[in-house]
This record gives sequence, structure tokens and C-alpha cells, in this order.
Amino acid sequence: MHAAVLRYRVMAYITGVVLMVLCFVGIPLQIAGHPAVANDVGVVHGILYIIYIIVAYALARRLRLTIGPTILLLLAGTIPVLTFVVERWMTRRYINPAISAAEPAAQPVSR
Repeated sequence: MHAAVLRYRVMAYITGVVLMVLCFVGIPLQIAGHPAVANDVGVVHGILYIIYIIVAYALARRLRLTIGPTILLLLAGTIPVLTFVVERWMTRRYINPAISAAEPAAQPVSR
């Protein structure tokens, strides 16, 4: 479980940062007549988003999420900053409880 969560968090942050660079740097530069940044960063974001989709879906299956949270999780990489918000929400609402439930309860020491 920890490895799946780590993969998801890494991909969420990388995808979110690249999407912010695309939207807040690449698109304005493209409008100003310099399309190279938007083209290159757009391709990188597209590839990273596909990887994000795979990793996020694997996590959703592992957490046994319903269709609503799964769709939100998968679409988070399409809106700037939403990956960060959804990652925090997923951690509080689904990941932390699942990790707590998976860990064995601490055994009291008998003397």
C-alpha cells in the first residue's frame, strides 16, 4: 500500500507542477508568439498525465473507491492546482484510514 501511495503522490505533484508551468508560462508565451515552450511542455504533460492516470487508477482500485472519487482522482490532472487539492483530500479521506486499517494493532506487552 505504501508503494502505491508514494507512486501516486509523486505523479500527482509532478503532473500538477508541469500543468501549472504549461498554463501559467507556456500558454502566455504562446499567445506572445513563442509557441516552443507550450509545445514542449504540452507533450511532456500529456505523457506524464497518462502515467498519472495509470498510477491513480491503480491506487483507486487498491483503495476500492466508488466511481465518484475515482473520476475526480483521474480528472485532477486536467485542471491546474487541482492535483494538489485532490491529493490532500484523498490522503485525509481515504489513504490515511486505509493505511491505519492495514497496520496490525499494537499488541500490549504482557508481563
